[in-house]
Amino acid sequence: MEEWEKFLRPYKQAVEELKIKLKGMRKDYQLNRQSSPVEFVTARVKPVQSIIEKASTRDIPYDRLREGMYDIAGIRIMCQFVDDIKVITELIRSRADMKVVEERDYIENTKESGYRSYHLIIEYPVQTIEGTVVILAEIQIRTLAMNFWATIEHTLNYKYSGEYPPEIKKRLQNAAEAAYLLDQEMSEIREEIQDAQKYYTKKRNI
Repeated sequence: MEEWEKFLRPYKQAVEELKIKLKGMRKDYQLNRQSSPVEFVTARVKPVQSIIEKASTRDIPYDRLREGMYDIAGIRIMCQFVDDIKVITELIRSRADMKVVEERDYIENTKESGYRSYHLIIEYPVQTIEGTVVILAEIQIRTLAMNFWATIEHTLNYKYSGEYPPEIKKRLQNAAEAAYLLDQEMSEIREEIQDAQKYYTKKRNI
């Protein structure tokens, strides 16, 4: 277990640093009195047992985990509107402290289950007492509606191991479509929502 702790240390440091940096983008927008595309940020390091299971399933040797498994460090950025995803993606692409090496668009290319999200795989340098360790991390960017659906689907996946009964599968697909339509409707009244939020914030601060 001590070896695992040592292996995961850069990943744990990375998620803490990335959370601070990505939350900082939201603060920057607020200080400039602009609506932030970032609603909130969460992060996690994949549990050891999950790493072992995935390595076995994907035939990834333990000495190739750093290069072969891109989601040991995972970041999720939630936003209010679909258009915010493009803004956040551009902001991350333009940063000098991380490098985007792969992008996966599950919004335009929705999974069969109904899953929608935008994924970035990044290289991120972590400074340790032994020098710089470059790790891979996955950033998932999604709306609140997409995140609600994905959270429920993830929970059900544990119960059914991905083999959903036909009725559950159909309901999940219907729910995913409903979440998509909700995002579309909210995008249509985006300006009104943001004006209301600014008014509420201003009134609260008086």
